[in-house]
Amino acid sequence: MKQKQKQHIQSIYFLRLFAMMMVVLVHVTAAYATVLPFASEAYQKYHFLNRIVRIEAGIFIVITGLVFFYSYINKPLTKTLWKTYYARRVTYILVPYIIWALIYEFYSYYVGATELNAADIVKRILRGESYYQLHFIFLIVQVYLVLPVFVWLAQKVTIFKKYMWLFGIIIQLGYLMLNNTYHITSFNLFLNTMATFLLGGWIGIYYREQVDKKYSHSNIVLFLVTLGSGIAISLLNYHLYTMKTIQISGFTYEAVNTLYLVAGSYFFFRIAEILAEKLSVKSVTIVKNIAMYSFGFYLIHPMVLNFVAKAVPIQGNYMFHFEILARYILTLAGCYLIIWGCHRLLPFASFLFGKLPKEAVFIYRRPDHK
Repeated sequence: MKQKQKQHIQSIYFLRLFAMMMVVLVHVTAAYATVLPFASEAYQKYHFLNRIVRIEAGIFIVITGLVFFYSYINKPLTKTLWKTYYARRVTYILVPYIIWALIYEFYSYYVGATELNAADIVKRILRGESYYQLHFIFLIVQVYLVLPVFVWLAQKVTIFKKYMWLFGIIIQLGYLMLNNTYHITSFNLFLNTMATFLLGGWIGIYYREQVDKKYSHSNIVLFLVTLGSGIAISLLNYHLYTMKTIQISGFTYEAVNTLYLVAGSYFFFRIAEILAEKLSVKSVTIVKNIAMYSFGFYLIHPMVLNFVAKAVPIQGNYMFHFEILARYILTLAGCYLIIWGCHRLLPFASFLFGKLPKEAVFIYRRPDHK
């Protein structure tokens, strides 16, 4: 019997857009740390902004869990299925990662930051350290490797499936506690992402039930928890790591951060569902056409930002705000134009920027367009 095709999740594109715009904002606003007077009022405000938008890390991981559990939870876990699964991950995730890691390695050598030492290059690539944003792609690769184990658990163990979000929090906090206490490893391990990953998986498994809750009054609670924990983690980071005026355990800091990522990502999922329902078809299509390039944005935006920074220098006065805004807009526009141009002109663009639609559509095209 032919399996009924699943409903396409439009909210995914809003989540991708949120995360994509936030990660670029994190790296654009990072200039505050070297340009603004240390501990000034403006410095404090930009530090707060730079920290609180880091919810993007949780959103990206939630998307990963949501998409793949939604797709695979009811499928028989055959060798053929996983062979296809891993082949696609290699093609659309691992290959672009390696290509861009090598590009950044040569760029770092060109600007004099590193030496061209083959052993060191291989080590950095294997640890996600070729450039500052690639550590996250390295985490995603690890998650893809272990994902079949968690899908199998969800299919076989009912209590795990039902409370997967809670198991994720317990696994992540348990690992963080052990690592903080016994210093098990400094390796950027996938266990750091279990809370948001399994939250995403839980949303994917119970997607239809979750859609029915998008207007729930619990949104108010989620918003307040997100706002409170976001403010808390931003202030903790400032006083703990920048000003060094307080001392708390690393585990306490990570626990607050985990709460922020979990509550915030879940809140943004509900907002995305509301927007996907309320906005016009044209608006949703525009969001989709931009968000399809989100993985490419993550890979390329530091390079684009470096060139934009040369074209738009910044000053530590009132012009700083306008110059940061200009850098942000130009970086977003530059990334989109480069990825769209490659998508349109290069047959192998998916090897550079991950899975792309068959046709390159610039922002929006009317359905009746020939």
